[in-house]
Amino acid sequence: MRRHIGVLAPGLLLAVSCGPFFPTPIRSILDTPAKYEGTTVLISGEVEESVNVLVLKYYLIRDDSGKIPVVTSGAVPRRGARVSVRGVVRQAFAIGDNSLTVLIEKP
Repeated sequence: MRRHIGVLAPGLLLAVSCGPFFPTPIRSILDTPAKYEGTTVLISGEVEESVNVLVLKYYLIRDDSGKIPVVTSGAVPRRGARVSVRGVVRQAFAIGDNSLTVLIEKP
């Protein structure tokens, strides 16, 4: 029995450190941004829009439940591409009923 635990422990630690394995629905993030603020999530969907201007690089991902902007320091995928992105949820601002929640892509 102890031998099995010794074999499983490193794999379990790696799994926990890599973050989520299954995509979080974008609607869930947008409906409860405070719950996700500062946490790492995985989202998957289609790139609906992409912007790559000197200091501003982001793309908009849409899944079956909604869409969210992804801020990146890397390459911006083309429109129509299917992507999976791991990043940190940040609420950029909230004024009254209006808010902007974004995902900051992890390299």
